[in-house]
Order: sequence, then C-alpha cells, then structure tokens
Amino acid sequence: MPVLSDVIAALDTLWPRERAEAWDAVGPVCGDPGAEVSRVLFAVDPVQEVAEEAVALGAELLVTHHPLYLRGTTSVAADTFKGRVVHTLIRNGVALHVAHTNADRADPGVSDALAAALGLRVTGPLVPDPSDPAGRRGLGRICELDVPLTLAEFTELAAARLPATAQGVRASGAPDRPVRTVAVCGGAGDGLFAEVRAAGADAYLTADLRHHPASEATEHAPLALVDAAHWATEWPWCEQAAAQLDAVSERNGWGLRVHVSHRVTDPWTAHRPSLRIREGAPN
Repeated sequence: MPVLSDVIAALDTLWPRERAEAWDAVGPVCGDPGAEVSRVLFAVDPVQEVAEEAVALGAELLVTHHPLYLRGTTSVAADTFKGRVVHTLIRNGVALHVAHTNADRADPGVSDALAAALGLRVTGPLVPDPSDPAGRRGLGRICELDVPLTLAEFTELAAARLPATAQGVRASGAPDRPVRTVAVCGGAGDGLFAEVRAAGADAYLTADLRHHPASEATEHAPLALVDAAHWATEWPWCEQAAAQLDAVSERNGWGLRVHVSHRVTDPWTAHRPSLRIREGAPN
C-alpha cells in the first residue's frame, strides 16, 4: 500500500505544479506524507459536503480541481466554512490535494475531458503551451464534430451530455447556424475570445460568460456561444483524472480504490425561464 507522499508524487507527474498559473494555489493542502493511502476521492470543489463524503467513503485522500485557499489565509479556525473543511479532513485522516490550472493545461487536461464528454475530436490546444514541443498542452481545445450540427442541435447535445445543473445550457446565435469546428474551455473562458476567433471556430462552449465580453464577442465575428455551468464543464475531468490515477496504481501494484464524487456542488440550485409579461415588453 502506498503512502501519501508516493501518491502525491504520482499526481505531480500527471499535473506538475510548476505548470500552474502564477496566481494559482495547487498541491497538498493538508495530510501526513507518511500516512498510508488506500482510497482516493476526486471532486471539483473542496466544500464541506464533499469533505464529509470523503470521510464516509473511508478515503485517505481527497483530490479537488478547485483550491480551498486560493488567496491565502491567516486562520483555519473551525468557525469559518473553510476552516471547518480543514478540521473535518485532518480529524478524520483525509489529505487534500489540488490540481487546478496545472490540470487545465495538461495533456490530457480539463478541456480534453470536456471534449470527450461531448464526443468531440480534439485537433489541438486553443492556447498552446510554448514549453511543449509536441504542441498538445495548453488552455482550451479546438475540436471537430464528425457530423455538422445546427447550433440548436449542438446545444441540445451539450445539455444531454454534461451533468445536469439548474442553469442548464444556454446559447447565443441563430438556432439553425451550422456548427462543425468547436472551441471548448472547461471553467470560466471569456478571456479567450481572441484566440477562439483566430482559430476560426464556429462555436465556443465554456462557462461563466459575462454580458459585456459575450456581447462584444458576437459583434466582433459571427461566433455562436454555448454557456454551461462552471461545475458541469469541469466535472468530466474528475472521471478522466480518476482513470489516470487508476492506471498509475495498476502499474505500481498499489491496489488503490479510486472514486469520483457525483455530488452536484454547483452553487445555483434553481432556474425558471423568463416570461413575457405583455406584448412588446422586454423579456
């Protein structure tokens, strides 16, 4: 049975910490390097509900995509919700490790998992990592559909293939617009519109599209936008990452039992479509 330091070394090989963005907070958050690990749980968010799931599962390691402390802290007191997470994990012998933007830029990475969930064929990164001579790492992915779809059909495909959330999936563009080339970026992606236009994509699927960037993007070029929930676009990575660690465990004879959390930790819990109050009134 491996100890935590063995498993962390494997995770660092899959998603090297030095490839994270400078502002990011990745790597181990808590845990005894010498403690044995037999079960691992992957999740998007290190929230209390997920910490308690890891404890109930008997996991000794929780791996999340999002950091617990992105901007640092001076206290882990249990009267704060983040401190309560730390206390829950340490009290029950569960380590926490974060793979965030280093997993975004990996090969395969978060956007590869998103593309796979949609049945898209990846042709390359949207923003290539200049340190990768093979040209496979980087942020986002450029993809192709094997059979062109209309925007309405592609939006329906995304809604069917991604985990269900209150937001669902919304789109911008004519419903009958043909879509063949698709750019995808797991998580918040409205900072990459220039790269999407340069790639000549017909549509861009990402999350957290804000009004002004989205409005300006559609004015710049005839680009269809497909906006899904942040959590939903990143959850497929958990399954991909779990399979990667499973493969490492098998090669090393560790016998790890690797699990994926299916708890929906998207913060939005309800959605109602807008209704036209009277003819001619704004929607």
